[in-house]
Amino acid sequence: MKKFIFGIIILVLIIITNLTKNSTKKIDAQIFQKKENIRNLTQQFEYILLDYNYLSSPEKLIEHQIQFFEEDLKPIRLENIKKILINNNQIEIFAISNLNE
Repeated sequence: MKKFIFGIIILVLIIITNLTKNSTKKIDAQIFQKKENIRNLTQQFEYILLDYNYLSSPEKLIEHQIQFFEEDLKPIRLENIKKILINNNQIEIFAISNLNE
């Protein structure tokens, strides 16, 4: 009888160990997947941040203007910018100051 109870206990322990091991593998796979996603997002964030910092600084923008566009870019007044709307074959032209109203 002692051998039977001892055998049952060992069988139950083996089943519990197997269940624990399988659930641990699933959790490890999920953790690995999350870490991969975080690594990809971190890389994307670093590229976007680099792009933002590189292109958004006024010094860099002026440098790019001088390097690539030279005399092609000219300053204009905000009042000279217009918006054209076409509704039912009618053309309407709005100044920027009128668009916010």
